[in-house]
Amino acid sequence: MKTPDQVVADARRRLENTWHDQAVGAGQAWPHKFPLSVPGKKDALESGWQKTIHPLIRTWRDWVAQHPVRLHTASRQVFTTIQDVPSHLEIFTPDDAAAVVGGDWAERLERCRRRAALLADVFPAAPEPQRIIRAVDGHTDTDFALLLEVATWFTRNDASGYTPRQVPIPGVHAKWLNTHQPLILNLACRESLGLLPAHPPRIHFTYLDPGHLATGGRRHDSATVGDTFAPVYQPDLVIVSENKDTAIHFPPLPDGIAVEGDGFGGKAAASFSWLTSSRHLLYWGDLDAYGFEILNGWRDDGVLATSILMDQATYDTYEPFGTNTDRKGKPLQPGIPKPLPHLTDAERAVYERLLEPALQGHRRIEQERVPLSVANAAVQAAIRDI
Repeated sequence: MKTPDQVVADARRRLENTWHDQAVGAGQAWPHKFPLSVPGKKDALESGWQKTIHPLIRTWRDWVAQHPVRLHTASRQVFTTIQDVPSHLEIFTPDDAAAVVGGDWAERLERCRRRAALLADVFPAAPEPQRIIRAVDGHTDTDFALLLEVATWFTRNDASGYTPRQVPIPGVHAKWLNTHQPLILNLACRESLGLLPAHPPRIHFTYLDPGHLATGGRRHDSATVGDTFAPVYQPDLVIVSENKDTAIHFPPLPDGIAVEGDGFGGKAAASFSWLTSSRHLLYWGDLDAYGFEILNGWRDDGVLATSILMDQATYDTYEPFGTNTDRKGKPLQPGIPKPLPHLTDAERAVYERLLEPALQGHRRIEQERVPLSVANAAVQAAIRDI
């Protein structure tokens, strides 16, 4: 037989799955009867009567007296007597469910009904308004009002040929417009806003060949995906560096190019055959869990680089210079390793160690903590081994 806490959990799940329908007056989720799962067989009922079921019946009667619900019972024979045994708990309305569940549900329902009324007033023909109400549940009232304003603007104006940043709506920036496009399209009943697509991704890199640099040729360059481009020279060595500074300041290397990794940027880099076909393709990232996830992502995107300085020896040497916060200053915590199928066994051993709860050392060593002279020596060693 279920306890009140278990049925409250059932009510919470039903409320979470249906509140947006109720906000716009759709669906028939309430009233609803929640079964209490009382044993159906007489012997099972009697075996748990004294220690479990009868005390729980008293608990249920006390609990029901304090909540806007109805307890349904069924007459059951228990030993030699007929007992009214609770069978279902009925909750009549979503507001009653909110009162039972507690938390911020009452305020949340009131807010969403208010927004549903405003939505119906501004966009009475909006298809499936409950989906919109659910999608904006985490929005502030100001943000929701802005959504209606922007969608209204697009029903009256054409933004074809504009970039998201150029759309002349006060208070709207490109990032907001990009993230809200699906809702705007739904409300404005449009298949497209006509905005120009985002510019193709690009990579930035530094020429390392000393002969080229001695001629006064350019040191830094970039390449845009889909554009006609060839580097000044076909590199024999490409080293992808997770952080910009290490790529820009990497020591000279014959026929070498240092690419700025910029996090998960492998898909862009993989489109350049001069990069992926270089005889020596290396990757150097931070020694932390995120760094190994990035390395796995580059390989998954088609940049099959060999890692350097992401091993146990490097960790042991430079651990005193590490940190236990991520790049945003948040504490690093132990965790469950992800599959990361493109790591080698040695790389995975370090990755898993960095996530161990029992790890005594720092969980992150930024690659800048490793001197570039050491990195240069690691590149030379990797070239000899490959």
